Amino acid sequence: MTHSKLIAALVGPVLAAMGIAMLVNNARFPAMIGQLAQDQGLIFLTGILSLLGGLAIARVHNIWTGGWPIIITVLGWLAIVGGLVRMWFPHKAAPIAEIFAGNSTALMVGGLLVLVLGSFLTYKALAHERPRPAVSPAARKK
Repeated sequence: MTHSKLIAALVGPVLAAMGIAMLVNNARFPAMIGQLAQDQGLIFLTGILSLLGGLAIARVHNIWTGGWPIIITVLGWLAIVGGLVRMWFPHKAAPIAEIFAGNSTALMVGGLLVLVLGSFLTYKALAHERPRPAVSPAARKK
C-alpha cells in the first residue's frame, strides 16, 4: 500500500466520523465548542497532537504533484500550522470558536464538508486501482 493510501485509510474514516458527529450533534456543538474554547490547557494539548500528526504526515508524504494525494500533503501542512497556532496563541481560540459556535449553518456546512472529504479519502484508500495493460516492447517503438 502506498503512503497516500495508508494515510488516507487512517485520516479518511476519522474525518468522516467527525463530519457525522458534527451533523448528528448540531444542536449540542455550540455549547461543546464554547466549553472547549475556554480551556487553554486543552487547546494547547490539541495543538501538540495536531503538530505531531502533521509532522508525521509531512515527513512521509510531502508530495505536491499527481492528483488526489496532494490532499494528504495539504492536510498534513494544515495540521502543522494549526498545531503551532494553538500552541503559540491558545488565548485566541475562544473568540474564533464563538464565531463558529453561534452559526448553526456554518456548523452544518462544515460537517458536510468534513464528511465528504473523509468519505472521498476513505474511498481512495480502499478502491482497487485497475492494472495498466502491458505494452510489448515492439508497440512502444511505434
